[in-house]
Amino acid sequence: METKPPLAERRVGRRADLKYSLYLLRRNPIVLAGFVISVASLLLALLSPLLVNPSSWHHQDLDLRLCWNNPMINWQIANVFNCAGSVYPLGTDQYGRSLLEMMTLAIPIDLQIALEVVLSAVVIGVVFGSIAAYLGGVVDEVIMRLTDVFLAVPGILLAIVMIVVMGRSLPVLTFAVLITWWPFYVRLVRSQVLSEKEKPYVERLRAMGAGATRILFRHVVPNSIYPVLIQATLDIGSVILTVSALTFIGLTPSPLLPELGNLANQGIQYIFTAPWLILFPGLTILVISLGFNLLGDGIRDIFDPRLRR
Repeated sequence: METKPPLAERRVGRRADLKYSLYLLRRNPIVLAGFVISVASLLLALLSPLLVNPSSWHHQDLDLRLCWNNPMINWQIANVFNCAGSVYPLGTDQYGRSLLEMMTLAIPIDLQIALEVVLSAVVIGVVFGSIAAYLGGVVDEVIMRLTDVFLAVPGILLAIVMIVVMGRSLPVLTFAVLITWWPFYVRLVRSQVLSEKEKPYVERLRAMGAGATRILFRHVVPNSIYPVLIQATLDIGSVILTVSALTFIGLTPSPLLPELGNLANQGIQYIFTAPWLILFPGLTILVISLGFNLLGDGIRDIFDPRLRR
């Protein structure tokens, strides 16, 4: 009968594994950059209410609309309105609000939606994907045909229809994106569990009298979770892009809402007279999405022993 190594040895092994993971992280500057961008984005989202008044996006000052007074950037545009002594590092929008403040308020909104969508999709995928793979038969057929129905409709089109039908609000926007996202996780988890459940240790657990639920959720799923975690990290940036695209085309709860896609949408009509309105929100979307994609790639290389280089 196999015995577990002493607790002290297991702790030493985990500590050595963590040190090696950190070594791999430091060795790869691209992954390290993604880690820094992702952590900085999350910290900025958490500190946003302390940095900017959360209700400031309701306030309008049309006397300061579309003004710019940052001497570090010269847009080479004639007749750019000066902000009359006020300091706005990234200028103001069409409502006279500081663009920097609106972007600071927009980052937590986009990240919250992305995290809610991804975490919910992971939970749905783990539950239904693992059950479908482990039980098989009719249960597997019903779950997979249901996912096929959702996958048959273009995701962005399905999200647009849901928002139009259910109304424009942040919860509806989140739910509309989630509806298009969860089928991919069901398929991913199912494929991983199908492979994992055929391994010898599962047969040994059955022979020892372990129940199906215990085997599935305490052994098979944890050993199948690495690809899901990697995909979840990658999808945070993808969800931000999708949400920004939906608000960019006008499916926003309010024109005043500080959301990155919505801010870029407001700037499209002033691209030649106030280019900062579309440039800085667009760059923020790019940087945050790129950061989480690099982080996901790093997690794949560092924390999955099967894929370490």
